[in-house]
Amino acid sequence: MTDSDVRPAAGSREAIEQGRTALGIELGSTRIKAVLTGPDHAVLAVGTHDWENQFVDRTWTYSLDAIWSGLQGCYAALAADVREKYGTELQTVGAFGVSAMMHGYLAFDADGDLLTPFRTWRNTNTGDAAEALSELFGYNIPHRWSIAHLYQAVLNGEEHLGRLAHLTTLAGYVHWKLSGERILGTGDASGVFPIDVATGGYHARMLSQFDELTAGRGLPAKLAELLPAVRPAGEPAGELTEAGARLLDPTGTLRPGAAMCPPEGDAGTGMVATNSVARRTGNVSAGTSIFAMVVLDGELSRVHPEIDLVTTPAGDLVAMVHCNNGASELNSWAGLFAEFATALGAGRDSSTIFETLFRAALDGAPDGGGLMAFNNLSGEPITKLHEGRPLFLREPGSSLTLATFMRTQLYAALATLRIGMDVLQKAESVRLDNMFAHGGLFKTAGVAQKLLAAAINTPVSVGDVAAEGGAWGIAVLAAFRTGRAPGQSLDDYLTTSVFAGARLDTIAPDPADVAGFDAFMRRYVAALPIQQAAVEHS
Repeated sequence: MTDSDVRPAAGSREAIEQGRTALGIELGSTRIKAVLTGPDHAVLAVGTHDWENQFVDRTWTYSLDAIWSGLQGCYAALAADVREKYGTELQTVGAFGVSAMMHGYLAFDADGDLLTPFRTWRNTNTGDAAEALSELFGYNIPHRWSIAHLYQAVLNGEEHLGRLAHLTTLAGYVHWKLSGERILGTGDASGVFPIDVATGGYHARMLSQFDELTAGRGLPAKLAELLPAVRPAGEPAGELTEAGARLLDPTGTLRPGAAMCPPEGDAGTGMVATNSVARRTGNVSAGTSIFAMVVLDGELSRVHPEIDLVTTPAGDLVAMVHCNNGASELNSWAGLFAEFATALGAGRDSSTIFETLFRAALDGAPDGGGLMAFNNLSGEPITKLHEGRPLFLREPGSSLTLATFMRTQLYAALATLRIGMDVLQKAESVRLDNMFAHGGLFKTAGVAQKLLAAAINTPVSVGDVAAEGGAWGIAVLAAFRTGRAPGQSLDDYLTTSVFAGARLDTIAPDPADVAGFDAFMRRYVAALPIQQAAVEHS
């Protein structure tokens, strides 16, 4: 379902006026989206606000002003959509949830003042910390995790640490300001510090190890005192306060009191939006970054630097293959082609440009036809690239056609993901019955979906239910907070109350495409030294 597909249904106005609704807001890397759902979880209204991170002093960041102006703009667009469709004002919601890009570092003092600019997940300058903590814990700690940012600040001897009172993620920060509660959902917390799935809390042994490691090195408290509390999906997480309502809606129309669910990360809401919280299910989310989430039957046999171990919002163990670079380089090429079309007097809207380019890829050479691309605008830990250098290469005599060029660019967006999935599927023999896909890369029906099926040699499904992505996913988690039966699991709630009868379109891997992608990957891996040299010598 797209924004334009949202249509008023009988009883929708009454549900809105009576507060029988759930509101979900997700802060993505390039867009903030709000989704209002009704009692049946159907989308009633949508609001969006576009934004972009800034590269300031060699750090990817967003300002607090940008966060709040973006949230207010997004909510205002949602309220306007309600007004236009239903002829009423959005004054109350029954349940409310916030999600956002995971990880990163937001550090505050005892007065609630930000101590250093927000360091987002996209920063990869935490290598020394990540390596040391991974070795200490015997557990993979990725560069983007909040604990890696904190320990890197310790290694750097940063002045702000002596005044640190608490740290959190973007979702945790927004939830705190709206509800007064300093908590995280289990899934988001699992990207801050390792979670012990047996207890549902931060891993006690590793907390002690970190405290011993950092004793006398500038931290004013033990780590557990600095981290947000952890809450699984469905548990109480406060209410929207009067101050929070005014912060979100400065017009004063929105009333306080909405029950809030634990704030989650975009990985967790993606699992919910694709009904991928049960074991042996998984999903791929593709936007600015691209990542796969696979719910495991049990522990992996050993530590793999390519694999993060996180959890579902309910606390089950998940293997995550996270790649910093997704569709952004594709967007740049689409912009170039759009500019050329406009220069010819044949300008088209961006949706038409993307669909034309993506559909052309279906006719490209299955193995990339001697073309090669790297889509790295930022560093990529899986391939040990500490800074981004997007590249396009081709062999002499290769056929430079639009179809093969676009297939190569789409392959490049999936290549690093494939490296991590090989660890799961081949080295660890993790079995997958199906993968669900969502995100901007899959908006053109049947193209990226077909190529992803080839890349991981697994059937890939997409469905209308996931079209609104994580914003809808966090709205569902908010509804779960207020609407689940006593003792009901998240998996059961999704299966029986949300996805019953949902339509899915599934594409099985084409053997010719599988062989073609395998051939492309052999050349991709062989060419990685060229990518490294581009960083080192430019």
